[in-house]
Amino acid sequence: MIQLQQYIQKTSESLQARQMDQNLDSAKKTESRVPSSKPAFTLGDLKKAIPPHCFKRSALLSFSYLLIDVTLFFSLYYIFTTIITHSVLVSSSRLYFYLTWIVYSIIQGCVFSRFWILGHECGHNAFSEYKWLDDIVGFTLHSFLLFPYFPFKYSHHRHHMRTGSLEQEELSVPLLKSQVPFLYKHLTTHPAPRFLVITLVSLFGVPLYLLVNFRGRAYGRFASHFYPFSPMFLPNQRTQIVLSDVAFLAMVYGLHKLVLMQGFAWVAFVYGGPYLFLMGTVFIVAFLQHTHPSVPYYDSTQWDWLRGSLSTIDRNYGILDTVFYQATNTHVAHHLFTIIPHYHALEATRAIKPILGEYYRYDGTKFYKSLWNAIKECVYVEEDEGGENKGIYWYNKQL
Repeated sequence: MIQLQQYIQKTSESLQARQMDQNLDSAKKTESRVPSSKPAFTLGDLKKAIPPHCFKRSALLSFSYLLIDVTLFFSLYYIFTTIITHSVLVSSSRLYFYLTWIVYSIIQGCVFSRFWILGHECGHNAFSEYKWLDDIVGFTLHSFLLFPYFPFKYSHHRHHMRTGSLEQEELSVPLLKSQVPFLYKHLTTHPAPRFLVITLVSLFGVPLYLLVNFRGRAYGRFASHFYPFSPMFLPNQRTQIVLSDVAFLAMVYGLHKLVLMQGFAWVAFVYGGPYLFLMGTVFIVAFLQHTHPSVPYYDSTQWDWLRGSLSTIDRNYGILDTVFYQATNTHVAHHLFTIIPHYHALEATRAIKPILGEYYRYDGTKFYKSLWNAIKECVYVEEDEGGENKGIYWYNKQL
């Protein structure tokens, strides 16, 4: 009997210790969160801290970056199609061909990503001081990438207007616990299916978002970036939606003619691989910029523009930070001041970090580890149980 009592006492103490550890972990998790209360600083305070020249956009400087990227594009095309592809044909090695295709897809895919980022800046009028010039450049770049420039420009503007809003966020709307599919926890818990999920959403997430508004804001009826009468657009924007559709179809037709002339394998090598890399890059970067356990979402009772715009996080992509024009590690500043061009974004970020304090979030974890962890840990959002701040939601993984 005495031994039984001792066993019960030890078990009780063990459970209490475990509960204390869990409470401590929970407290640490809560402390690491971005503050959800209204900040003492204003947008004006942040703007004053940034050197005035950071807001100046130079068409000449922006075109110099574009010229470099165009040169890289044609140089890589020449090297891989003329020299390396010839070597593959001579050696008759399938393995060598596939390895060459993968390397080319990654490197040229980085150039495609730089095209996309410059087109994205055009949509924010951050390429030059002339809106008409920005629209021409952005329309040309994004159409080449089979990306509808004007439709995305308008939906992306609403994303910036409603960032962090649980009801009106335009892009990658988080799920509530009741909305999570039953099998999802099994797909994200185990490594093999989680890898499959990451692969599928990286390849098809962005095309599906553009085509059928996958994981976008719920409109109650069909919404698509290609449909002029979609609820995503105003009546006076429909002409530009049609223009983007025409450019998209013209690019598809051009690729079709290339297939007839050069063969499907050639087009898949030259354009298909880099395009798939671009789609994966756009998804991964956008997903990680807005998905983190320390970053909140707000319902209509709590949301305001400044706190919503701070509901984003800068990430660590290593050398790719430079390759991707610092779009990956200056996203917080971008959401606050979209007009700042990429060549001033780092300076602007450094200027506002002292004022932002705990409201600024940077995760130095390598992006591939962050992606692997986020798919598992950021399944849905919910309010803290018994929390004082109702209307503020955080990512959770416990199903």
